[in-house]
Amino acid sequence: MEPAWEVALLFPPQGNWSAHEYLALADGSVRIVEFNRGYIEVHEMPTIAHQRILRFLMAVFSAFVSDRRLGEMFFAALPLRLNEEKFREPDLIFVGRSEPADATENYLSAASLVLEVVSSDLKSRQRDLVEKRREYAVAGITEYWIVDPQEKRITVLTLDGQAYAVHGEFAPGQQATSRLLAGLSIDVAATFQAAENPT
Repeated sequence: MEPAWEVALLFPPQGNWSAHEYLALADGSVRIVEFNRGYIEVHEMPTIAHQRILRFLMAVFSAFVSDRRLGEMFFAALPLRLNEEKFREPDLIFVGRSEPADATENYLSAASLVLEVVSSDLKSRQRDLVEKRREYAVAGITEYWIVDPQEKRITVLTLDGQAYAVHGEFAPGQQATSRLLAGLSIDVAATFQAAENPT
């Protein structure tokens, strides 16, 4: 079966997308869609294991943040504007009280912490481990968590100038900690075990 080329032709060619056109597309999308300097990047749907890990982490982060009234947690798919030409959709986003989200917008314009659960394909790994590490740092996001189910590792990066330094690389049997959210502790083994847990 042929793709719906007529529908595709209603959209701008790659390299000519505007932020407004991207936001209109992302608003009704069933996939993760990111905007990168005039290009649209359409990512694969997350797996069930990915969603279970994300659900576990969202529960831990949300409880910690809410109990202490530190700010607000968000989860994909919600665009985060890094600059005029780039929107990303991190798996989890923490927005501190000093930079609250505007409820009238359909995207976030600031974040204190972002988290990505790395997918297994090489393109996704390159994007999360290399490209987004650079982009989030340049955007001034204080902390970046990389949750890697393949390597069974959680890497926590903290901003040092315009680049990230490694706060810690945590494996099963350890507790992942945050410099930004002092006192937060996440069981690494339980994080990856969540992938097999349907509850």
